[in-house]
Amino acid sequence: MRVSLALPRELGHNEVSRWRALQESSADFDNPFLSPEFTITVGELRDVVQVAILYDGPDIVGFFPFERHPMGIGKPVAAGLTDAQGLVHAKDLEIDARRLIKDCGLSVFEFDHLVSGQPLLSERHERYPSPIIDLREGYERYTATLKEQSGKTYKTTLAKSRKLQREAGTLRHDYAITDLGPMRTLLGWKTDQYRRTGRTDRFAHKWIVELVERLLATQSDSFAGVLDMIYVDDAPVAGHFGVRTRTTLAGWFPAYDTQYAKYSPGLIHHLAMAEQAAAAGIQVIDMGRGDKEYKDKLKNGELEVAEGRVARASAAAGFHWMMRVPARKTRATVLASPLLLKTADKALKTYGRLRTVIQR
Repeated sequence: MRVSLALPRELGHNEVSRWRALQESSADFDNPFLSPEFTITVGELRDVVQVAILYDGPDIVGFFPFERHPMGIGKPVAAGLTDAQGLVHAKDLEIDARRLIKDCGLSVFEFDHLVSGQPLLSERHERYPSPIIDLREGYERYTATLKEQSGKTYKTTLAKSRKLQREAGTLRHDYAITDLGPMRTLLGWKTDQYRRTGRTDRFAHKWIVELVERLLATQSDSFAGVLDMIYVDDAPVAGHFGVRTRTTLAGWFPAYDTQYAKYSPGLIHHLAMAEQAAAAGIQVIDMGRGDKEYKDKLKNGELEVAEGRVARASAAAGFHWMMRVPARKTRATVLASPLLLKTADKALKTYGRLRTVIQR
């Protein structure tokens, strides 16, 4: 197998078409975060993004998008934002994971949402559920399943929707809109939510704001940004922005106006979104890994993602590992492994040289 590296903007029509064909050949890759359009758009805003193109003879058999950071540290594209990561490749492709990252010029590749069926995956990587709204049998079947699983939640949400309309006005739902005005309203709510909960405001980063705006403007059959909002008497109440393939919508940025909090606007909105998404051909809404009450209430299925790293024996990889693992665990593991002991020794020597240069 041969590996060729390219910037996303250097991919030609043939490469993008092949990437899309490989993605659509397996349900494991049916997530918009694995689409070529997503990587290309992020690459327009971040110069750390690269794509490894995998060849078997003259044939392209895979694409591995990643970010290159100092000391050869590799991360997924838009790391920290995405809920699906990994290679898009031909069926039954055998890959030596450490050889791949070496060919990419990386010492380590770390991930936290690696999708199923990946050659990067090993038994030592930790697995986590990723809750989904499964619409493959239609919206009516989905709501019937909700009633069976947690009838109280579904009935209560419908009752709150009726109460909202009695007390505030007529409910309206706009699905798959492309106006920047509602998007900016949604991002404002999301910023307020981050601040209320003590989390870092992602939209304090200009490139992330520009990313969602560019994705909103990207509209094709195979990939699109999807913004939808619910209103009462033209006042925005709740909304969501995500991205989709032909059949999967990735849950990404949901938020609501807190003055309507007593009506559970997030649940009202998600049910409305699921109904419209199903009508538009969406079969799965992937809500992403993470323990959130609304996900538990709405899910009727789960996917699996993995967290871990692939590393080759190098000083940079050893240093990166030691900086991430608690000191006590690091010492015990290193002392128990001659290979890690040798790698750690190289890492510490490298760190000492870097420190000397910095102090000078």
